[in-house]
Amino acid sequence: MDLLNTLVDKGLRRELPTREEALAVLATSDDDVLDVVAAAGKVRRKWFGRRVKLNYLVNLKSGLCPEDCSYCSQRLGSKADILKYTWLKPEQASQAAAAGLAGGAKRVCLVASGRGPTDRDIDRVAGTIKAIKDGNEGVEVCACLGLLSDGQAERLREAGADAYNHNLNTSEATYGDITTTHTYADRVDTVSKAHAAGLSACSGLIAGMGESDEDLVDVVFSLRELDPDSVPVNFLIPMEGTPLATEWHLTPQRCLRILAMVRFVCPDVEVRIAGGREVHLRTMQPLALHLANSIFLGDYLTSEGQAGRTDLEMIADAGFEVEGAGEVTLPEHRATAGGGCGSHAGAGCESHEDAGCGSHEGGGVCGTAAAVPAANELRSDLVAVRRRGAGTDLAPNA
Repeated sequence: MDLLNTLVDKGLRRELPTREEALAVLATSDDDVLDVVAAAGKVRRKWFGRRVKLNYLVNLKSGLCPEDCSYCSQRLGSKADILKYTWLKPEQASQAAAAGLAGGAKRVCLVASGRGPTDRDIDRVAGTIKAIKDGNEGVEVCACLGLLSDGQAERLREAGADAYNHNLNTSEATYGDITTTHTYADRVDTVSKAHAAGLSACSGLIAGMGESDEDLVDVVFSLRELDPDSVPVNFLIPMEGTPLATEWHLTPQRCLRILAMVRFVCPDVEVRIAGGREVHLRTMQPLALHLANSIFLGDYLTSEGQAGRTDLEMIADAGFEVEGAGEVTLPEHRATAGGGCGSHAGAGCESHEDAGCGSHEGGGVCGTAAAVPAANELRSDLVAVRRRGAGTDLAPNA
């Protein structure tokens, strides 16, 4: 179709689609979804080949967050039966990270619940970064600690952090509907602080919270303007005990269209499938690898993910390969420019909750490939709370 041919041409040239074109991708029918995947796949392969970057989450501090993000199982007032623990010691975090690195991950994402870190928290995380990097040459470390105060991004950079994650999550127009304890502008400010400090900025979205197509396009275009190096795309996991526990709006086809739209708007940036891929994409996960070039390996913050071995088998069976530790993720024109969406040069834009190095929640579990759940229905059979790995005495999933 003419739309897809136009979008492929623009993606190969790193040219921004129009809002109307992005909306048209989301409006395509299920009958055309394979055509959409094939078209966006050409753009993905142009800039990233068949490489898949693996990332691994370590939840440094779980639960008891004072923020009221509706999607999050760690939120203020959450009744979700999740693990709750205070800061892991550096050696505990390093041990947890080792499982993911052994499984092929090249980036470790250190996440902590809370509004934002204190200066003492920055010292704690600095010790953890050192412990991880001392034993694993070349590993990338991304921190996700909430809202940053002046000078904290610089301190993280000095401590060895390579990246900082803070998701926008949804459009500015609807942000107040999901969170009241901080603002959309607060989130933009933190991403800007990370960028200014020389950290690789990571910022993405959560789909499936009842937003409109316009909201999805708005947040992706806003991300492009912010210029992050990576965009995690999370799919809401409606966890029992949270305000959005009965919100089931996604189908596998809808998820694929969202990922394709992000790829067209952000052609040469790391697009990561973050939380919820197992729950919402289910048996169609391999198709999503034609759109995104990055995933999380193993479990998420408070929920279980697909078995690490299954992730690796899926990548190989789909004809892709795990990106090696010595390979540079971003295309040369972006890597040599020090990161950024490239939008300021007419290029493309470029992830955590919820699964990713992310805002504070998320994640899916490999559930039964059941029919799409009805709205206003709890589906605890599709989501398993994490009971292993960080904060427990059981081996992690990686």
